[in-house]
Amino acid sequence: MNITTSQDGISILQMVSDASLLVKFVMLMLLLASLISWTMIFRKWFAMRSLTRTADTFEDAFWSGGDLERLFQQWSSSRSNAHGICNIFVAGYSEYGRLSTQEGLDRTELVDGVHRVMRVALSREIDLLEIHLSFLATVGSTSPYVGLFGTVWGIMNSFRSLGVMKQASIATVAPGIAEALVATAMGLFAAIPAVIAYNRFSNSAEHLGSRYEVFMEEFLAIVNRQTLGNRRADKSL
Repeated sequence: MNITTSQDGISILQMVSDASLLVKFVMLMLLLASLISWTMIFRKWFAMRSLTRTADTFEDAFWSGGDLERLFQQWSSSRSNAHGICNIFVAGYSEYGRLSTQEGLDRTELVDGVHRVMRVALSREIDLLEIHLSFLATVGSTSPYVGLFGTVWGIMNSFRSLGVMKQASIATVAPGIAEALVATAMGLFAAIPAVIAYNRFSNSAEHLGSRYEVFMEEFLAIVNRQTLGNRRADKSL
């Protein structure tokens, strides 16, 4: 037996086509919301995977004990491919190189300057991590209610038509109610993947954001120690 066909032979497509204009509009909205959310889900999944791999590769190179100047040249020369934690490092090291050449600048001012630049870069990366999440949250929270609105409207029309009939039975009202319930099903179909994706990507974004902040603090500690060492070397000369 075809799962898209009810006992009286009415398919789901036929129920959709027989629905009222408002219910059809609700179904169309839910279908578009579902298609857009699935597109964002796949794009976000690829983006998160790329950011995680970039962070792993960069941190392996950063903590391997190599030359930071060479690492800076490597990532700054390919800014189009650098993103996430790499942009934070490039911004911080670039500012460090600019401020360290200025005479009369004490260690606290240098570290604070690098910190401000890295904080701005971190905020931009956090914004990129959270892009599209608000749309998924909106779809997940509102789609069931939009579908329920279409269902209530369809059931109202069914009972209104039932009131003008001389003889009424469950067989006469069941098709109209079934048509209306399709809107609820479509609302859940749009909402459930969006909610799951939102929770998953929110957790990933929070994890990466914390990872970026930890790296920024560790880099600032390195800058602080290196600047302090340079100042002591200058005083000993």
